[in-house]
Amino acid sequence: MKIEKTSINGLIIIEPRVFKDERGYFFESFNERAWEEAGVCERWVQDNQSCSQKGVVRGLHFQKPPFAQAKLVRILRGAAIDFAVDIRKGSPTYGQYHSVLLTADNFRQFYIPAGFAHGFSALEDDTLFAYKCSNFYNKESEGSIRFDDPDLNINWQVENPLTSEKDLMGSFLKDFDSPFDYNDFKK
Repeated sequence: MKIEKTSINGLIIIEPRVFKDERGYFFESFNERAWEEAGVCERWVQDNQSCSQKGVVRGLHFQKPPFAQAKLVRILRGAAIDFAVDIRKGSPTYGQYHSVLLTADNFRQFYIPAGFAHGFSALEDDTLFAYKCSNFYNKESEGSIRFDDPDLNINWQVENPLTSEKDLMGSFLKDFDSPFDYNDFKK
């Protein structure tokens, strides 16, 4: 397994060892001991899956404490660009984002701790997105930042993004009062 730490503290890209032959392939999609050695020490309680058509943008979502969630995301079919925006008050990288190309062929996984808003754009039809969550979903704890926030200036790499009405009602970063404090995340 290859671990790549990003320029934003806490975000990790994981590339598992994939064993391929004429029959297909095999890899460990999750190994608690290996992930803990890489710094991912979560108790995963919920798995989610979504399917999106090319051009769909989902995000930027998070859950407020005490229902904040870390996520471990990957693509099962298709391709997406995944984004995590640092929304931890006091963080030296507050308001910055990191993106990673996730595809069914590259097998990469992206670890996003609590304190980040998360979203992705589907680059192919029928993109199947899977993620583990460290906390249960709680509707009253939902939060979102606008995917098209000009201060973030994210290039979603899709023309005419398709998004939900709910995602268009998210906050702009300049008007956002984050429920996360960077000091709570220092180890």
